[in-house]
Amino acid sequence: MAEAHQAVGFQFTVRPDGIDLHLSREVLKHIYLSGVTSWRKRAIRFKNDILAGVYPASPSSWLFVVVAIMSSVYARIDPSMGMIDSIKATLPFMTVQTQTWLSAVLFATALWLTLILLLRYTLKMLLSYHGWIFESHGKMSVSTRIWLSLVKMLSGRRPLLYSFQASLPRLPVPSVDDTIRRYLESVRPLLDDEQYTQMETVANEFKKDPAPKLQKFLKFKSWWAANYVSDWWEEYIYLRGRSPIMVNSNFYTMDLLYVTPTHRQAARAGNVVHAMLQYRRKLERGEHAPIKALGKVPMCSFQYERMFNTTRIPGIEKDLVQHLKDRKHLVVYHRGRFFKVWLYLGGRHLWPSELEMQFQRILNDTSAPQPGEMKLAALTAGNRIPWARARVKYFSEGVNKTSLEAIETASFFLTLDDEAHGYDAEKLRSLDLYAKSLLHGKCYDRWFDKSFTLVVYKNGKVGVNIEHSWADAPIMGHMWEYVLATDCFHLGYTEEGHSKGDINKGLMAPTKLQWDLPECQEIIEGSYRLAKEIADDVDFHGCLFDDFGKGLIKRCRTSPDAFIQLALQLAHFRDKEEFCLTYEASMTRMFREGRTETVRSCTCESAAFARAMEDPNMSERLDLFRKAAEKHQNLYRLAMTGSGIDRHLFCLYIVSKRLQIDSPFLKQVLSEPWRLSTSQTPQQQLNLIDLQKFPKYVGAGGGFGPVADDGYGVSYIIVGEDLITFHISSKFSSPETDSYRFGQNIRQAMLDIRALFQLKEKKNKKFNAWR
Repeated sequence: MAEAHQAVGFQFTVRPDGIDLHLSREVLKHIYLSGVTSWRKRAIRFKNDILAGVYPASPSSWLFVVVAIMSSVYARIDPSMGMIDSIKATLPFMTVQTQTWLSAVLFATALWLTLILLLRYTLKMLLSYHGWIFESHGKMSVSTRIWLSLVKMLSGRRPLLYSFQASLPRLPVPSVDDTIRRYLESVRPLLDDEQYTQMETVANEFKKDPAPKLQKFLKFKSWWAANYVSDWWEEYIYLRGRSPIMVNSNFYTMDLLYVTPTHRQAARAGNVVHAMLQYRRKLERGEHAPIKALGKVPMCSFQYERMFNTTRIPGIEKDLVQHLKDRKHLVVYHRGRFFKVWLYLGGRHLWPSELEMQFQRILNDTSAPQPGEMKLAALTAGNRIPWARARVKYFSEGVNKTSLEAIETASFFLTLDDEAHGYDAEKLRSLDLYAKSLLHGKCYDRWFDKSFTLVVYKNGKVGVNIEHSWADAPIMGHMWEYVLATDCFHLGYTEEGHSKGDINKGLMAPTKLQWDLPECQEIIEGSYRLAKEIADDVDFHGCLFDDFGKGLIKRCRTSPDAFIQLALQLAHFRDKEEFCLTYEASMTRMFREGRTETVRSCTCESAAFARAMEDPNMSERLDLFRKAAEKHQNLYRLAMTGSGIDRHLFCLYIVSKRLQIDSPFLKQVLSEPWRLSTSQTPQQQLNLIDLQKFPKYVGAGGGFGPVADDGYGVSYIIVGEDLITFHISSKFSSPETDSYRFGQNIRQAMLDIRALFQLKEKKNKKFNAWR
């Protein structure tokens, strides 16, 4: 067999007259090319690390400083005020000229490094200014213009992905007084007078004691750690959770909504995997441009580091995020079998056509799964403790250990799904079924512990299931935008729908992983039963709102996000006839290692607006809407700039537990359920696809499972000027919720708010005509 021949680098035969050595030139060539590529990769990484390390200066600026100092020395001018002579005195056994040269270079280098630190500190101080974000849209004060000019001047050179990391400010710790005041304000619309008075009393008692003591410890941590929230957030919110991560934690993102570039499953997988490898190469080299908030302020890139080669490892008390480097294979699941596929040949990525051939070989494989293999991945979908114990007991040696290591050390996980999914306007609930498939699948055909599982359906549609602990949705969204654009507009397909490029039939065939699982099957089945119960309870509805979009909302001089959040409040009030604690995810990535903060979208202003919309006698609805929208915008800005409520209270709670201090206030705050959990999927790279030229190439966004048993999870994406897609989840087991009903309520709420502006326009026209 060709692949067997190429797998052997050399052969030898012992003869009476010596040893006859046969070398495989092809294999030696691949070994040589792999080595060259490896060293080239190291050199590029080293170069980019230096570029990022000296940012905002450049390596060439060192030469400029050295030349300037040397010139001044030869002109008998001492810019060092005697420091060069001091350095010269410490350099024995050299000629006077050599001492002069070397001491000048050392002084110039020290001066250069000092200037870099000064520039970096100056940029950090500039990035700590957040007054610009609170200014009205379209208006910019003189101070903000000056600030922006200085930021541009200090970051003018083309930055790499990690260039700004050392210049980002630390997340500030809000004052206890501000946090408690904002908290009480956020719960006011949810409590009656008596309940609010009780909460106010408990909060004020906490403010007196033990809050000051807890705050001191938290401030100390903020001085010591890069971010006072992120490590505890990852550990206590994600890694210490012992319940299933499928549905409860993992989230998903979808393919293009209307376009499928090819219906050949293997070809689509080949192109998408190759595009991911291209993205990973740029990521490893740090060559992606850093994302900037509102196009102005750089955001932290820390979370990108663990996108590939990462697995969540189960533990008894808490899990561990394992991140490796330079993994050169992936593992593919198809019809109950696991296959290992190498992604490199001779130091280069496999071409899309070569990947297509490898995936087609897997699709053509008719072998049956080994006993227990079919539902093995259900272990990652069930409770964490049984999985952790099974991993130690049954996967610590032999073929099970080898095969599990292949999965956990893979670049990522790929499922070649045997179902067809995707949005089809002619099929009822097609988007709903597509979302449920990506969120949980069959409960055993996704490896939920991998950083992400790429799913390719038999009709060519794709999607991703993402583990949440290592990063937040915008990080994965950045990669996914790149992949879809590269797949459709750079790689492309032949007229027959195949991936482009030559086919190397001599490639080593995918290797089928081997398992010995008879003793483990009962645990696998137990995890599967629990996971299936969770999956069957997910009530999902995908709602495409195309009556209007961002374009019309902006013409109404309103923030699109505030508009949608108020529509959600109105829809929920109509759905349940009450208000609830509402979670909207905001980001704190303008700070070093920042992740998310909560915007509490249910406010007194939004509640007054929702009630007014249900009162036929109320005539000031538009004014109430504007007040509520402005309030929401201000809360969002506070969250982005480190003045949110929930992460501060969360960290105070962690400190109290570690100091063994009991706080009724913090207990109550941390136990309150989020019955409406919302998140916007941002579009970050609008330059990748020109929607005016290609209006059908719009993304469908992604979503997540319900957070509360009797609540809703709502994710939405604003695409182009005229489309908003809502992903709504709830539980069938709750008699209070219905995802389809809530979707209809959202649609009607959006239309009713638009009608407020249309009514105002009619009144203005009548008034102008009367005049």
